[in-house]
Amino acid sequence: MSISLNRRKVLYFLGGAAGVSVLDSVLPKGLMAQSTPLSFTPFRLPIPLEVYKQSPSWYATGIGKGTTLPPVNIPNLPQFTVIDDVVVPPEFERYVIIQWGDRVFPNKDDYFGYNCDYTGYVPITGDSEGWLWVNHEYVSYPFSKLCPEAPSDLPETNYFSSVIGFGLPTASTVAALSPSDRRKLFGEFLYNLGGSIVRIKQNNKGRYAVVRDPINRRLSGLSGLGINSSRTDAYKTVTSWGSRSHQIGNNDYLVGTGPAATQVFNLSSDGLDKKIIGTAYNCSGGTTPWGTILSGEENFQGSTAFFVGVSEPVKPDGTQLGYVDGTTGKEFGLVGEKYGWMVEVDLGNASVRGKKH
Repeated sequence: MSISLNRRKVLYFLGGAAGVSVLDSVLPKGLMAQSTPLSFTPFRLPIPLEVYKQSPSWYATGIGKGTTLPPVNIPNLPQFTVIDDVVVPPEFERYVIIQWGDRVFPNKDDYFGYNCDYTGYVPITGDSEGWLWVNHEYVSYPFSKLCPEAPSDLPETNYFSSVIGFGLPTASTVAALSPSDRRKLFGEFLYNLGGSIVRIKQNNKGRYAVVRDPINRRLSGLSGLGINSSRTDAYKTVTSWGSRSHQIGNNDYLVGTGPAATQVFNLSSDGLDKKIIGTAYNCSGGTTPWGTILSGEENFQGSTAFFVGVSEPVKPDGTQLGYVDGTTGKEFGLVGEKYGWMVEVDLGNASVRGKKH
């Protein structure tokens, strides 16, 4: 089989020069040779690439600053400065559309979640206006000193309170927290996971900005916590993790589909059948041809420090053996078999519940 490729096609597919350093060593000789002039100035990497012999390159020297280096026969750099920034060629720009803690939702206490991962755009009016979905995968230091796997010798931080406007419970260890403080901490951990749905629109400068829409919303790790009130076990009263409006359990639960929903979830110890509290640990994803997004729940068993507790092996019927001490699963009654699924969300229709496939 023959493949007709040139460097320009490869770069358009990759979206920039970042992948060239890997491809140059694995693709057939000559594929990375420049066949047509580039429409942008490639940014400079510490690895000497052929393109730097043929084209000027952009060398970042600071946040939003840089200099253009001329082509040279031996493109070695005497030194290379690592810039803690998103570096793009000078013909492009990068800017923040929305960030952790932004309050762009109808409920004044709801805020944009932590640690963004997969993002998906579903158009309303072509490229000029649409819905943005953003995964929120996990929390980590300096969100809180008590985040999972944070070294014990790290200092206490007010990072959370300076962004969000109120403080998190503090202690030397999670075990040293009072029961009410542990619930507040774990609750805010889970709230910051999941996903955010916001409407965005291009302004007259071509930049996207958030539009305050009544269906901008969060799907968090505790969405639908209010349905615990229908349970018959000890979790019947576990419907909140604090007194703020975003901490009061709502009715925005998700629903399970397929054989797991009909043959496993109906046996779950929570007694909620296909109803599922929250989505969390959201890492990878995709956007479907029919205009919904898919968000993958990952590493839900990754740590007993705060992830949903699942005892392995599971029972023959697929349900968990029991809750793991010290986890959010035990704190809020989240059963492990209902996490680790592919979640489908209709961004533009808030009346359609998120589905776990």
